[in-house]
Amino acid sequence: MGDVGGSAEKPSAQVTEGGSEQAAVEWYERAGACVVVARGEYDLNTLGPLTAALEKAAEEHRKVVLETSGVRFADSMFLTLLVNVHRRTDLRVAAPTPQLQRVLELTGVDALLPVRETVEDAIAA
Repeated sequence: MGDVGGSAEKPSAQVTEGGSEQAAVEWYERAGACVVVARGEYDLNTLGPLTAALEKAAEEHRKVVLETSGVRFADSMFLTLLVNVHRRTDLRVAAPTPQLQRVLELTGVDALLPVRETVEDAIAA
């Protein structure tokens, strides 16, 4: 796994669960924030790499942006992860799909975490 604290503007690492594209995680640094890019479906069986990336990012950065435009499914474990990481750092959610946006709204997570349309807006918020 690559260094979450790298200063590259492009993804510095990719982790795929189970050797498939079911869930993939990449990260890079931009404007002092760690941007974690999540793609795929997230549940108890596929959350491990995202958990590791967000926890490491939270240890090393005051601001973490989770880019979620590629998230096709997220269950309650995903939401719990977001809340737990937000307790440790300034976590922001960027570019949620309409389905994920609705889940964030229904559960009230959008009232806890800043949710923005773009990574740039999330970094600036």
